[in-house]
Amino acid sequence: MSTAVAVIGAGTIGRSFAYLFARSGYTVRVFDPRDDLAEVVAGLQADVTADASARGEVASQVGTVEEADTVEAAVDGVSFVQESGPEDPEAKPALFSQIAEAAPADAVLATSSSTIPASSIAEHLDASAAPRVIVGHPFNPPHLMPLVEIVPSPVTLAETVASTVEFYRSCGREPVVLKKEVRGFVGNRLQNALMREAISLVQNGVVSAPDLDAVMKNSLGLRWSAVGQFEGMHFGGGEAGIRGFMDHIGPAFAAIDDLPVDVDPAAMGEVFAQVEQAYGPAPTAAAAEARDRIQRAVLDARGLDH
Repeated sequence: MSTAVAVIGAGTIGRSFAYLFARSGYTVRVFDPRDDLAEVVAGLQADVTADASARGEVASQVGTVEEADTVEAAVDGVSFVQESGPEDPEAKPALFSQIAEAAPADAVLATSSSTIPASSIAEHLDASAAPRVIVGHPFNPPHLMPLVEIVPSPVTLAETVASTVEFYRSCGREPVVLKKEVRGFVGNRLQNALMREAISLVQNGVVSAPDLDAVMKNSLGLRWSAVGQFEGMHFGGGEAGIRGFMDHIGPAFAAIDDLPVDVDPAAMGEVFAQVEQAYGPAPTAAAAEARDRIQRAVLDARGLDH
């Protein structure tokens, strides 16, 4: 695999991916039509250099971040393309056609999209490019969060999937390959189910928004940082494992009735007010730094790179 990769799109996700790839030793070419791309790239390179110095690494152990003037210049000679442009189902196929025409014939063509399946992009490309299109969906920020959901289309080659897994693992990520396309993939579907239940509990006056967060942080969130949903159920069943869990607790859980919920913004006034009273009208840089510090500590405890 070539040590040169491309990042198309220098928004929040694209910048985080570019930093991650360079920290992992790759030469990263970044393209974005934004006017301040040169400053963005210079800032990313400075961050990579500073982080390497803090870790006691020499320059040869990390890669570089370079500005590209065009899509074509960014993808020339690369082995992997990470597209992180706007979530526009009409624009992405045209962009991928441009990428595929200029990139090497064996380059993986990945999109960071969280809603647009690879098949809706691949169907607009020729037979040589379509099998190399794949979703590489991160959780934000990708340089910190280990998960990357890999979602092939029905025509994606097995070799493309394998190369994508290998690449993300080389960057210290934890790729999970989905067996088929589904709207929202896995992480966002789980997040959506929990979000709706959380909103419902607040709307129905069961708990306040900050107290619900306290429940999450001091029970489920803490547990889920160590074990997943099914592994937790397996522990919960004692010697009988998940079978015992479902035998003893499953019926009681199944009997829990659904509360009404309305996620339309017009109906979310009370939820908005409680969240903003608890945390301020907008997230602060200090709060984000505290979140990242805690998440890094969890990653350290799990022995994962970040």
